[in-house]
Amino acid sequence: MFDILMFLFESYFNAGSYPNSDKLSLKLSAAGFENEEIHRALDWLSGLKRLTQGDYPDTINHSGTRLYSELEAARISLEARRFLVFWEQNKLITPVEREMILDRAVALSRNNLPLDKVKLIALMVLWNQNEELDPLIVEELFTPAEASRLH
Repeated sequence: MFDILMFLFESYFNAGSYPNSDKLSLKLSAAGFENEEIHRALDWLSGLKRLTQGDYPDTINHSGTRLYSELEAARISLEARRFLVFWEQNKLITPVEREMILDRAVALSRNNLPLDKVKLIALMVLWNQNEELDPLIVEELFTPAEASRLH
């Protein structure tokens, strides 16, 4: 499914949005993705589209340290959680955006999501919020974790 998300971002980023589910399904199928993966990706994207900042209480932006539930800790690697904390502390994401990223990460029902996968989820969440994405942020989110350690 992550290959599909990367394909969507690379193919439609400059357009600002991707096509509706029917058209997207056809395009993904034509690009060679399997039907099961397409279906899972479209379900995940549907959940992403339903997320709005208004779904979260404003008080979340003024709260203290975020503690992770057992489920969240199981689903998201420690390195990825540290990354989210760092980005939030440096005002690259808001607490609401952090919650949206966590929502979409947990929705995958996969344990120990590595940093690379969480970065891609973060990229999709920010893009879906129609945020003006700084090219340096996009580069950071696209850079594999191993490559960023080499610098």
